[in-house]
Amino acid sequence: MSACICEWREATGTDHTNTTCKGANMNAGILLIRLVFGLMMAAHRSQELFSWFGGYGIAGTGQFFEALGFRPGNTFAALAGLAAFFGGLLLAFGFATPLAAVLIISVMSTAIGSVHLGNGPGAFSCDAIFGLLPWTPSVKLAAVAIGVVGGCVNLAIRRPVAQPA
Repeated sequence: MSACICEWREATGTDHTNTTCKGANMNAGILLIRLVFGLMMAAHRSQELFSWFGGYGIAGTGQFFEALGFRPGNTFAALAGLAAFFGGLLLAFGFATPLAAVLIISVMSTAIGSVHLGNGPGAFSCDAIFGLLPWTPSVKLAAVAIGVVGGCVNLAIRRPVAQPA
């Protein structure tokens, strides 16, 4: 960690006494986020895979997936559960994090498009009060597509800063 902090000092040209503390705090914060989100994802998916924490297991989750139009439901439930369970563990441990991100994003983007967009923000929201945005299947698909395209466009137009030799 000290090498990372020294590189950061050299790159930024700073020599403040709090630099070491800031670098350590940033790394601790990233670790905390990885642990909370990764373990939360793994625990939630263990409900679907193993019936842990009051979950329905593959059979119950498979029935839910069937009702959403994913057939065969048990296969989709197992694949989604395994992908997000192992993605969560990989993220929590900071191991193969690009793979962890891909696994979690693939499962959660499907969940967003098929379940969560239609639920909206709840009764105490401007959407509910003003009756905004009827979440039809077309609107859900468009929202997910716009998010994916927006992310891809941002990646395509970025111009990374050249690193000093």
